[in-house]
Amino acid sequence: MRPASTARPRALLIAGIAFLVVFVGMGAAVLADPAKPWSQGIDDAWRSAVGVGPDSPLPGSPVAMFFQQLGQLPGMIVFALVLPIVLVALGRWRSAIFVFLLQLAGPGLVSQLAKNLVNRPRPAADEAAGLFGPLFTVDHGSFPSGHAVSAAVAAVTILALIPPARRGLRAVGFVVAAILLIGIVWQRTLINAHWFSDTIAGILAGLGVGLLLQWAFWPGLQRDFARRPGFARGRARAEHPAT
Repeated sequence: MRPASTARPRALLIAGIAFLVVFVGMGAAVLADPAKPWSQGIDDAWRSAVGVGPDSPLPGSPVAMFFQQLGQLPGMIVFALVLPIVLVALGRWRSAIFVFLLQLAGPGLVSQLAKNLVNRPRPAADEAAGLFGPLFTVDHGSFPSGHAVSAAVAAVTILALIPPARRGLRAVGFVVAAILLIGIVWQRTLINAHWFSDTIAGILAGLGVGLLLQWAFWPGLQRDFARRPGFARGRARAEHPAT
């Protein structure tokens, strides 16, 4: 099998910048009128169709709770701690640094910075209209959805760690990534934690940051694909000792 090229793909750079440009544009548009931005009509219609009240069993269902935890401490532990440790154990230390920095840059820096700058109010309860506020505890700022940023970062992480030559596995990775992105939009708007446009903005932010970091780390990621874990190299030497 020929080794993968370590030349950085320009498509990753262009796509990453494009996603972030659209994200910044959405943020600027919301900042102009945080209480009633340009997307409010779409957001209201989506909320009426998808949002539920505290009597609904959906928010506490296993699927919904999976997405709830993905953007909270359990998801952070998996992607910022457990996965990097596993990658280091496998000898893929460059990939471990990539995964850890991606968590810091996406859900950490970009998400929190935008929340504080835009400071969009979250959906509020409107009993006359039969609408409810967030069903779970949330912090300040609705734009962007930090959970959506986390889901998009997770999607990029999964695909970035699969070698390009493993086409079948990458196809599965794309399906998983799509489920993460669609599911997070559904769950965050189901529980009235965010407006629909907040989740789209979060996905754009996460994808933008993720693709830019993948572009920056591309040579190292490709070198890691070619590395065998230390225990595998030791076993190979034991099975085929030098003569």
